[in-house]
Amino acid sequence: MKTASDAKTKTDSAVVSALNLLLADSYALLANTHHAHWNVEGSDFFALHEAFQKQYEALFEAVDEIAERVRALDAYPPGGLQTLAKRAGIEEFPSGAVPARDLVAGLIVAHEKAITDAIAARDAAGDANDLETQDLAIGRIQWHQKTSWMLKSYLKAH
Repeated sequence: MKTASDAKTKTDSAVVSALNLLLADSYALLANTHHAHWNVEGSDFFALHEAFQKQYEALFEAVDEIAERVRALDAYPPGGLQTLAKRAGIEEFPSGAVPARDLVAGLIVAHEKAITDAIAARDAAGDANDLETQDLAIGRIQWHQKTSWMLKSYLKAH
């Protein structure tokens, strides 16, 4: 006898694939944001250092939420830094001094990719009638859009 819960655990593989890509994006973005937090310099150091910390902490929570949703769908999230970085396809920041403006611009590019991939996850979840995953994806879209807007606003002044 199938239950409503059983129907959700074998959700369409497009949903799991989309979530795993969003997980990889989020992990790569977490790493780049943490890198920016450690290495930002200049007159905007304090504001950016604090903003980046809030962002990487939010991303750490998101990574866990996304991976746990994959598990709730009776699938497995990818692991390992190389695996996640390769899947995300988000460029890492170079070591050494990077101008604050370039750090912010690089984070915007990564957030835009995460938005695109979160929209794909939202749409795949909608097609599968998986409202719980759709809700998670919508939340991620909203957060990435807001963060991207804030970063873009910083660049307007610089």
